Amino acid sequence: MSKNIRSYLNYNPELGQRVYIDPAAIVIGRTQLADDVSVWPNVSIRGDVEAITIGSGTNIQDNAVLHVTHHGPLSPQGGPLVIGKGVTVGHSAILHACTVGDYCLIGMGSVVLDSAVIEPYSLIAAGSVVAPGKRIESGWLWRGNPARPARELSAQERDYMRYSAEHYIKLKDQYLAAEDNS
Repeated sequence: MSKNIRSYLNYNPELGQRVYIDPAAIVIGRTQLADDVSVWPNVSIRGDVEAITIGSGTNIQDNAVLHVTHHGPLSPQGGPLVIGKGVTVGHSAILHACTVGDYCLIGMGSVVLDSAVIEPYSLIAAGSVVAPGKRIESGWLWRGNPARPARELSAQERDYMRYSAEHYIKLKDQYLAAEDNS
């Protein structure tokens, strides 16, 4: 294992095929990254006290923090982090022990807290805070602190979420090809 992909106790990160992890990012412990996931500079994915699962084609952009909740008196089951496929997690976002459905876009600097559920094809606006336990309805733009529904997404916006994931797959493939040629 490289210095930026580390085990924790007896847990080793599991990486699918064609995964790109930037050398300046860190992935620790009980983490599972499916095929075509990309993890960009200065991302921290720390699956130490619970598990983190990231679906295929998801991109985690620069400076994002992904973490979990431990098993304790206030959280006897702990809190894993589950991210679906084709998700774009924007720069400096924080996802903590929540669930994010397929083809969502989590805006730059957003915070999604424990036990929140973001249903598929949802957009969390930049800088928004999703409160613990909040359920975000599919097909809506949510914004603010605390995040509130702003409006339904257009068909073009929903298409963009899929496009964003596909674009990042192409971009990470370029990075992987450059590594292979060096």
